[in-house]
Amino acid sequence: MVARLVIAAPSSGAGKTTVATGLMAAFAGRGLAVSPHKVGPDYIDPGYHALATGRPGRNLDAFMCGTELIAPLFAHGARGCDLAVVEGVMGLYDGAAGQGELASTAQVAKLLRAPVVLVVDASSQSRSVAALVHGFASWDPEVRLGGVILNKVATDRHEQLLREALEESGVPVLGVLRRAPAVETPSRHLGLVPVAERQGQAVAAVTAQAEQVLQGCDLEGLLALARSAPELHAEAWDPAGLWAGVPLGVPPRRSSGGGTGGHNPTTGPQSANEPGHGPVVAVAGGAAFTFSYAEHTELLTAAGADVVTFDPLRDETLPEGTSGLVIGGGFPEVYGEELSANEPLRKAVAELAASGAPVAAECAGLLYLARSLDGRPMCGVLDADARMSPRLTLGYRDAVAVSDSVLAAAGTRMRGHEFHRTVIEPGAGEQAAWGLRQPQMRVEGFVQGGVHASYLHTHWAGSPEVAARFVAHCAGTGGGPGA
Repeated sequence: MVARLVIAAPSSGAGKTTVATGLMAAFAGRGLAVSPHKVGPDYIDPGYHALATGRPGRNLDAFMCGTELIAPLFAHGARGCDLAVVEGVMGLYDGAAGQGELASTAQVAKLLRAPVVLVVDASSQSRSVAALVHGFASWDPEVRLGGVILNKVATDRHEQLLREALEESGVPVLGVLRRAPAVETPSRHLGLVPVAERQGQAVAAVTAQAEQVLQGCDLEGLLALARSAPELHAEAWDPAGLWAGVPLGVPPRRSSGGGTGGHNPTTGPQSANEPGHGPVVAVAGGAAFTFSYAEHTELLTAAGADVVTFDPLRDETLPEGTSGLVIGGGFPEVYGEELSANEPLRKAVAELAASGAPVAAECAGLLYLARSLDGRPMCGVLDADARMSPRLTLGYRDAVAVSDSVLAAAGTRMRGHEFHRTVIEPGAGEQAAWGLRQPQMRVEGFVQGGVHASYLHTHWAGSPEVAARFVAHCAGTGGGPGA
């Protein structure tokens, strides 16, 4: 099984992304095939991980996909690699609010049987660092804390005090990093600025992170710790295997235990594993739409779709032969002027939706389908207007489909995540997409014709029947509205 490390911290802001990305790049630079992973629903950090390793950054989300899929999804991403580096989320023991350890870095580390390296912001402490590390090491005996990396250390004297204090903790120091502005990544209203928006600067930042890690970390010690992880007995998740030999009208089987999503029968794929012979599904990409999980495209392809990416900032037409459209998350609010100026594409999207073709839009996609965004014309598919808001909406959600749609039959239960600083008025169409339980009972999103548009981000690996249903509708064989 692949050697593996989990990079965690006592809290957000300690430098996990800097250290994890730097380690990925440093080990990749030494010729190792490095598999990058991120705990939780974050889309942006995996972009930097991909830049560091040359492989897709993959998320491990126990809330949206189910605990039973964590090891199979990990094995799928890490297949053929020498080393896997898993960046944690928030603090080591922080997870889904009010649900114990669920979706925490600690839980994922235990599911992967992986040693943890704790990144500590040491900028305002000396001897107290030992008490902090001791607390994290002893809180859960099933979590193996294999070492600590001290970040933002000021001087040689400061480093000496920290090392002396940690000698009594029994946790080895595997790295000491000085403050370094060159390795920092700029942030804005929803976190780090994505790689796609700053490609040149991002390459420079990742290079600087790798150099900092090379100078300050014990790479041999970290690699030895990663290789000490015990065997992980998990069958790799296989999107192609989900539907192999499944006839039309039969729900796909779960891979290695399945996830937490809906359990209604759905139409199977039209032509699994035959690229170029299935319906064309256009997937929005480019700098404005960077939020997507690698598994979504893999599932669409496995279900028989011919997936083609297009950039709404540059392309004036949809891909030739488009039968369905997927518009994920991102930052249309940042690129509102450019998106609005691309009138030919906005018209093409509106015409596709008006034809009844399947359209799945999440968060940024929802805003793009609205009549306007901050006063600028958008596609006008939805009779609604969107605008920026000072209020952050953030958190995991339990959802139930309240209308039949191209993604789910009414009554299908799924789990998702909301993360936005915009509002859309009206908040839900005549046919809402989801009923949500957190933070209070409410309906959200729009279902009209073949359009399913919502703020809710979902991970289709946890509910692969979503991809099968969508592709079946694209092929004209799906059940649902008007069938």
